Amino acid sequence: MDTAKISTAGGTIGAADDGLRHDWSKDEVEALFAQPFIDLLFQAQTVHRAHFDPNRIQISSLLSIKTGACPEDCTYCAQSAHHHTGLEREKLLAVEEVVAAAAKAKAEGASRFCMGAAWRGPHGDDFQVAMAMIEGVKALGMETCASFGALTREQARQLKAAGLDYYNHNIDTSPEHYPNIVTTRSFEDRLETIQNVQEEGLHVCTGGIVGLGETPTDRAGMLLTLANLPKHPDSVPINLLVPIEGTPLAEAKVERPDPFDFIRVIAVARILMPRSFVRLSAGREGMNDEMQTLCFFAGANSVFCGRKLLTAPNAPVGQALGLFDRLGLKPL
Repeated sequence: MDTAKISTAGGTIGAADDGLRHDWSKDEVEALFAQPFIDLLFQAQTVHRAHFDPNRIQISSLLSIKTGACPEDCTYCAQSAHHHTGLEREKLLAVEEVVAAAAKAKAEGASRFCMGAAWRGPHGDDFQVAMAMIEGVKALGMETCASFGALTREQARQLKAAGLDYYNHNIDTSPEHYPNIVTTRSFEDRLETIQNVQEEGLHVCTGGIVGLGETPTDRAGMLLTLANLPKHPDSVPINLLVPIEGTPLAEAKVERPDPFDFIRVIAVARILMPRSFVRLSAGREGMNDEMQTLCFFAGANSVFCGRKLLTAPNAPVGQALGLFDRLGLKPL
C-alpha cells in the first residue's frame, strides 16, 4: 500500500482535484458534532440540497450469496466462525438463484443489487462463479455491488471487467477503536483494499457502524478517515449495530446509542462528503418513522430494502415504500 497516499493518523490522506476537501482535521470534525442539533441539521440539509434532489432516494437490495464460516473475528458479526450464533452455514448460491433474486428486487424498486460473501477474500472457482453472478445481474440493467472481503488490484480489475459498479468494504470504526472490534485484519488492510478498488476505477462503498462501544471521538475519527481519502467514497453506509446473540458485542450488552447521536453521524457524513450517497443501512428496522425522517433530513439519501441484510433483519419493502410515499420521496 502506498502510505504516502493513505494514512490512518488523521489529517490529510491524499488529495484530489475535485473541488472537495480532503484535509479535514479531527478538531474540525469534532466541532461539527458539537454544534446544537438543529444548527447541525440545517447545515447538513443545506449541503445536501446543493448536491442532490432532497426528495429522491436511491434504493439497494442486498443478498448473502455465501453465508457463515467467515475466518474473520469481527465482534459484531453473526457469520464469524469464531462465534457461536446458531447461524446455519450455506455454500455459495447458484448463479440462477442470485439473478432471480435480483430480478425480484428490481421489480420492488431497487436500482442496485448488492452481493455479500462471508470470505476473507475471493479465490478459486468461487470467484469465477461470483463474476458470473455479476454479469447476470448487470444484464438485468441494474447497478451491481459486491462485498467479498480483501481484494488485490488484479481481482478488482477482473470484477470491473465482469460488470461490477460498486465494491463495499467498510472500515467499521476509527483507527484507534478498530483493534477492539477486529483482530484478524488490520485497519491498514482495509484501506489497502479501498485503494486497490479506487485505482481500478470501481466505485467505492465504505462506511461504518455506530454502537460498537465507540466514543464520540471515535465517530469523528471514522468519518475523518473516509472524508480524507484521496477520493471520497461514492456511497457511505452508516449502520446502527444490530446485536446478534452469540457475538461478543451482544454479550457485552453495549449501550445502544442515543437516536440523536446516530443522526448526528449522518449529518456530519453529509457535510464532510457532499457528493457521496449516505446510506441508512443496518438497524433501520428498529427505527421509528420519525427517526428515519430526521436521518433523511440530515442527508441520508440511500437505503437497503428487503427483509434481510445478509443475516440481520431489515425493514420490509412495503413499510419502507409507504414511508417514502408519506414523505414525498421518490426512488432514483
